[in-house]
Amino acid sequence: MQKIESFLAKFHNIDIAVLFLRLSIGGLMLFHGFYKLQHGVSGIERLLSNANLPHFLAYGVFIGEIIMPLFLLLGLWTRAAALIVSLTMMTAIYLAFGSKLWSITAQGGLSIELPFLFLISSLVLVFIGGGKWSVIR
Repeated sequence: MQKIESFLAKFHNIDIAVLFLRLSIGGLMLFHGFYKLQHGVSGIERLLSNANLPHFLAYGVFIGEIIMPLFLLLGLWTRAAALIVSLTMMTAIYLAFGSKLWSITAQGGLSIELPFLFLISSLVLVFIGGGKWSVIR
């Protein structure tokens, strides 16, 4: 048991963990943002219309899914960027999954698994910050 603990202790590095978390959230969110950049935000406009919200809010997705993820990748104002990503995910969950929030997929997972994972992970960054390898903490 001592050898295992000694081996695992070599991997104890919070700054690397935070870096991996920042790169994961930022990098994966960019795919969602680039998709909307290529295909437009008409789907989001429909969701906003269904919720009786103004259509122009759909363009906020570019902040939450492109600009802030780039900030996370670089470690620029990580806490603020992660907070905006969190708010983006809360909005996405509300608009896209509000009526089926706790529904289960055919594979047995929660239907909001991915958005929820982005939400929780970005909230973690709000609390712990960008770590040692950030441009601006």
